[in-house]
Amino acid sequence: MFAFLRGYFALELTTKLCYNNNIPNEQAVNPLKRKTTKEILAESFQELAAQKRIDKITITEITSNCGMSQPTFYNHFKDKYDLIVWIYIHESGEIMSKIGRDGYSWRNTLIDGAHYFAEKREYFLNALRHTSGQDSFLRYLQKVNSDLMLTEVRKKLMTEYIPDEIYGMIKVYVYGTVHHMLEWLVNDRDMSPEKVAEIWEHSLPEPLKQYLYDP
Repeated sequence: MFAFLRGYFALELTTKLCYNNNIPNEQAVNPLKRKTTKEILAESFQELAAQKRIDKITITEITSNCGMSQPTFYNHFKDKYDLIVWIYIHESGEIMSKIGRDGYSWRNTLIDGAHYFAEKREYFLNALRHTSGQDSFLRYLQKVNSDLMLTEVRKKLMTEYIPDEIYGMIKVYVYGTVHHMLEWLVNDRDMSPEKVAEIWEHSLPEPLKQYLYDP
């Protein structure tokens, strides 16, 4: 599953990051482009997730809610958990793709990320509370966020190889911030996204800063 996710993430992130390399994609060329089938299915799923537990949502409900067929769903996703992962990769990739454009920094990424989690608080709590085991959203969240940081580090190093020490720091940092985010969503609704982002920024290990901040 994680091998599949790594390839899936790389494909999605490459599309998002094309802006940074001045390579226009369809959305850049035509901002009025119609939503893709994946985007429509994702919206349908999130509408349903606002009304019921994610583990109770069926593929039939997802497709019926947006006027599509089950074969169409399975042409794009293996199951609803695959869809959940795609939604997060797609939406977080939108934030990460801004890095390096118009002065957009890692600090901006953390602030926008915190706002993203706050705005979709109920959806994320649904996903975190009502998925488990191999399909646990928490597990996927840690994996995707690790890959997001690894991608940024590789861009600075200009190589696929990442030293074990740096790799370990990324894992510890990501696992810590993900669990802090979960506690914030559940227990500390009064803390602002800006304050949460500040905590995440100050928690970043010093050796990682050279890869995530411009000198």
